[in-house]
Amino acid sequence: MRIDVTFPSNGLALAGTLLLPDAPAGRPFPAVVVGHPSGGVKEQTASIYAGRLVRAGFATLVFDAAYQGESEGEPRGLEDPFQRAEDVKAAVGYLSARDDVDPGRIGALGICASGGYVPYAAQTDLRIRAVATVSAGDLGTVMRDGLGGGQSPETTRALLERAGAARTAEARGEGIHRQEWITDAVDAETYEYYRTPRGHHPRAVQPWPVRNLDQIIQYDSYALVRLIAPRPLLMIVGSAADTAYISRAAVERAAEPKRLVVVDGATHVSLYDVDEHVTAAVAELAPFFATHLAAPGAA
Repeated sequence: MRIDVTFPSNGLALAGTLLLPDAPAGRPFPAVVVGHPSGGVKEQTASIYAGRLVRAGFATLVFDAAYQGESEGEPRGLEDPFQRAEDVKAAVGYLSARDDVDPGRIGALGICASGGYVPYAAQTDLRIRAVATVSAGDLGTVMRDGLGGGQSPETTRALLERAGAARTAEARGEGIHRQEWITDAVDAETYEYYRTPRGHHPRAVQPWPVRNLDQIIQYDSYALVRLIAPRPLLMIVGSAADTAYISRAAVERAAEPKRLVVVDGATHVSLYDVDEHVTAAVAELAPFFATHLAAPGAA
């Protein structure tokens, strides 16, 4: 069953899609919140994973982040990491209030940038009983250090100067300074996913306000990742993913129980929608959530 829903996050109405298993449940469902990549929307990879997990017996909730997709918020396209974490917590709150969901059996899955936001939210939101990521990305690390590291302090400072100039321009009434972030300068597979029929959606990858930059640079997804324990953490990466080092470092900083799974041959983006790689990821996710969101007393 598919239900279009809305729920509040810091006073903004978020647009979501709730999927419920077809088979009647003898008790409220376990549930998984699924977060989309930066600049993405709920209809893309998040819905692919939600659809697989609902077939495994979980209620799943996908939603557009505040300022993005069909959700409320101005300026449009804003990527505020702290708001994104609040959105995850709001989604958990929405599920917790439903009669058909067991509030004690809610997990969360983050894909790409949400693979940073979901663990960040879970560090202090104990209602999230199991945490998983696919192709996790920490935008703060990438903006501060560059993808793979090696970005100079001067480059980081230049980004912060651009953000400050954009804020000043807004204060002067000069409008929102924006920039495209998926152009032909990014890697070919990312461009293909977002800008061709493979994964394109008209509400996705809208130009983001330049003042995003200071918020993102200030943010650290995994600073307190140890606080997730004793709840379990599962992070899934592709063997050919240029972002895999982010998950490896996060797992190293986390406390037990924790697990890193490497999908052979997968890239960062192929784990979004390539059936072979999504199937391999879900083969890990479904039993992970089944084990850790099991009903008390279940065999």
